[in-house]
Amino acid sequence: MQKHGYHAYHLVDMSPWPLTGSISAMMLTTGLVKWFHQLNPDLLMLGLVTTLLTMIQWWRDITREATYQGQHTLKVINGLRWGMILFITSEVLFFFSFFWAFFHSSLSPAIDLGTCWPPAGIQAFNPFQIPLLNTAILLTSGATVTWAHHAILSSNFSQAIQSLALTVFLGMYFTALQALEYYEAPFTIADSVYGATFFVATGFHGLHVIIGSMFLLVTLYRLYMCHFSANHHLGFESAAWYWHFVDVVWLFLYISIYWWGS
Repeated sequence: MQKHGYHAYHLVDMSPWPLTGSISAMMLTTGLVKWFHQLNPDLLMLGLVTTLLTMIQWWRDITREATYQGQHTLKVINGLRWGMILFITSEVLFFFSFFWAFFHSSLSPAIDLGTCWPPAGIQAFNPFQIPLLNTAILLTSGATVTWAHHAILSSNFSQAIQSLALTVFLGMYFTALQALEYYEAPFTIADSVYGATFFVATGFHGLHVIIGSMFLLVTLYRLYMCHFSANHHLGFESAAWYWHFVDVVWLFLYISIYWWGS
């Protein structure tokens, strides 16, 4: 087993990025509140910029440790792999709460909803238009990211770059279509519990698609810079796992909220 110094573990150096990340997250949330109530996006924009800068520099440090300093030994990789698995598990429970809220209201609609679902006065989306297209896009992106993984395992890096670039494009295409859907929506987040559960569930999923697309974009850059090999590509594996999680959540959203819920 490869070792660094006298042990196989990575003792992380002091870093300012957890602190700047926390401050940026606070500015994001308070900036959103300020934007909603005062229509002033200045603090939100500042929070977005500082969050992006923190992400760039934190990713840079981790890439340096993994690629050039040899800090990611087998034990470290195993720990990181389990950390990603537990993180995705926590995300599954996060979305479970949204599905719980949706089915709690939809399976037994209250009188003030008109005892029907969707509630009286709500015009739901046609599940066979943009939602079905987005489903096809995400399923295709799951296939292309798997194609990229197999290409890396076969040391076919030119094919891996092509397939991963296609995955990033599909993720951005999905986001653009969802933005169009929101723009043309016949109801808002303030329209009863239907609007609240719809926009919170699909909106958080859309946020995860944006995060996953950025994750894959960083992985694409690292792949282009030859940071990965057939037996050392944990960064790509983590991004691919996260993307498959996003795919599966969308399938549940489409079946329950768009198709059954309409």
